Amino acid sequence: MSPPSGRTSLASGTKSAADCRACRGEWPPAETFIADCGPANAYLYTDQCFPGWTVLVLKRHAVELWELERDERNALMDGVTRVARALATVYEAKKMNYELLGNQLAHIHWHLVPRRADDPVPRLPVWTHTHEPLALSPAEQRARIDAIRARLKK
Repeated sequence: MSPPSGRTSLASGTKSAADCRACRGEWPPAETFIADCGPANAYLYTDQCFPGWTVLVLKRHAVELWELERDERNALMDGVTRVARALATVYEAKKMNYELLGNQLAHIHWHLVPRRADDPVPRLPVWTHTHEPLALSPAEQRARIDAIRARLKK
């Protein structure tokens, strides 16, 4: 099924891969790459206020899940599940949050957020927690990526 002709995202006016920051390689940062997950790549989110927050970004441009063929959509969900399981284990999550919004970046990407015992807002969405973004040092970032990769290999 194809999107309606000339369809534009409400978020950013994105109509095509040429208009998309994810497709142009501007986001997420390459140094945050964790793993190839079939139709998507996993990246450590740059704000680590919630430890282990990861984004799974579709490798091609699409805005809505219904734009994907069944096999691609199923493979994407398998990747989401695989990464979420690894994050839940590595970060001892009490609950995993899964967010597929697209309001700010009209490109299919899942936010996978481990919610831990020390969660500052355990009953609220992560977006409601006012905080300064927590950028990790290169060594801390590498350690988190390595821990997730190691779990994905099991």
